[in-house]
Amino acid sequence: MSFLSRIMVLKSKAHFATDGNNRPSDGFARSIFEGARKRKSNQAKSRVVLLVASFVAVYCVIGGRLAQFAMTLPEMTSSILPPDRLMASRPDIIDRNGALLATDIRTVSLFAEPNKIIDADEAVEELRKVLPDLDAKSTYKKLSTKSSHFAWLRRQLTPKQQSQILALGIPGIGFRPEKRRFYPGGSTAAHILGYVNIDNRGVAGMEKYIDDLGLADLAAAGMTNDQPLQPVKLSVDLRVQDIVHDAVVNAVKNFQAKGAGAAVLNVHTGEVVAMASAPDFDPNYPNDGAAEGWLNRMTNGTFEMGSTFKTFTMAMALDSGKVSLRDAFDATNPIRIGGFTIHDFHGQRRVLTVPEIFQYSSNIGTAKIADLVGIDGHKEFLTRIGLLSKMQTELPEVKMPSQPRVWKKINSITISFGHGVSTTPLQTAVAGAALVNGGKLIEPTFLPRTRDEADDIAKLVIKKSTSDDVRFLLDFNGSKGSGRAARVPGYDVGSKTGTADKVVNGRYSHTLNFNTFMAVFPIDNPQYIIMTFCDEPKTGEHGGTISAYTAAPIARDIIARAAPILGIQPSFGNGNSALLVSY
Repeated sequence: MSFLSRIMVLKSKAHFATDGNNRPSDGFARSIFEGARKRKSNQAKSRVVLLVASFVAVYCVIGGRLAQFAMTLPEMTSSILPPDRLMASRPDIIDRNGALLATDIRTVSLFAEPNKIIDADEAVEELRKVLPDLDAKSTYKKLSTKSSHFAWLRRQLTPKQQSQILALGIPGIGFRPEKRRFYPGGSTAAHILGYVNIDNRGVAGMEKYIDDLGLADLAAAGMTNDQPLQPVKLSVDLRVQDIVHDAVVNAVKNFQAKGAGAAVLNVHTGEVVAMASAPDFDPNYPNDGAAEGWLNRMTNGTFEMGSTFKTFTMAMALDSGKVSLRDAFDATNPIRIGGFTIHDFHGQRRVLTVPEIFQYSSNIGTAKIADLVGIDGHKEFLTRIGLLSKMQTELPEVKMPSQPRVWKKINSITISFGHGVSTTPLQTAVAGAALVNGGKLIEPTFLPRTRDEADDIAKLVIKKSTSDDVRFLLDFNGSKGSGRAARVPGYDVGSKTGTADKVVNGRYSHTLNFNTFMAVFPIDNPQYIIMTFCDEPKTGEHGGTISAYTAAPIARDIIARAAPILGIQPSFGNGNSALLVSY
């Protein structure tokens, strides 16, 4: 196409794009406007996209910081235990028949985040409306420490307290789930079960024993959880335990005594069926009994056992072969040795046979019997039957017996009738069981144990014939001597009393006694031994304060109520096999 031709075409297009006045047509103007609007629209969209991207970036930064804060929170609140630690379960404790002795219950504890507390004064004032005993000064100090992110205010609230505090609507106040140990029987088996601290960790008794087996280490490592654990079964019979507990608590009250205690022991297995010491405490509120109640006098208190020790002196002499039941000793005159005079409380002032020495509890006769055996033989025998070493059992609260550093003749003589060696009442019962079960010393246990299992760990400490002779002596004293105070119709009880003067300011008091009583039943086929004590009684049955009027009635009441539960059938025959032993 030529140049002129192109000019003609452009003119033709211009004619169609303009009106008659040589101005652009409407269509052409519209296209120009729409182009400008499109450019502005694109610019607006770009701005919106940029704004959205900016918001997204800001929120990503905020989210990242929150995530970082959440990850570092445990370090900032290290005083808060992890939930699995707070909710870690302890195993239930049950008696030999499955009765519940201890269990966990769910509870909550109150905490604060001081950095979120708006007005510490107001918060303290509101909290004291629900918790009036809350220490205002220390609580205010906790809440006003703004640098702190966590502080316990009260552990283990009741549901009612939690509801009331929630209703207060205090910012920065919260609750953490926890476990609380609950003992349905209260103080009934306090010294056996022990108790736990505020963090549900065992502090004493079988609770501490369970932790010492490894539960505490697992909890510290965070390896425990909220899953139920297999219950721990004890050898204790809750029915008998309740009887024993009642008996010792009543003894303290009725005899105005400083303390009392009792234990029921299976002589063939070493199982502790029941044990109680008074004063005691409620393991649900252990601090309330801190003054006197925490001391388990049955295993963690050592005392001179008085004339119950004569049982061991007799067994020693009989087992040595140097003395027999047919022998007799002159108890006419007191013994004077090393500036001391030894006399009899129930002096007969004549020659006494061995059974009569036991029946009348003759110090003179017993001293002469011990002198035949000698100092070394005496010490060896008491060591052999476990009275001079620390008793081995599950309870952590076990005290070491005391004895003279150097044994002299005067020591051996006084120890023969229960002065000079201090041991625990339960340890005395364990040694006594060996004297009547055929001669087997079996360590005591608070866990179930079969007779075969006991035989596997038993140590033979005296001859079978010696055990038979000791049973005869116990039965003889129980029917004709001081043990008559504990005789129960239908049950043949062999026994020995012990009334020991207590040491006050280095001297023996003639007004303060520690009374003990050892009873075995049924004596013709011994199954159980009961050891009771009454510490510093001010009165007793028939007005007396000796063992026959204080410690013996405790054993009598326990046997009368517990023997049927233990499956011991009453017998109303004409005597028993123990009386057939001649002397």
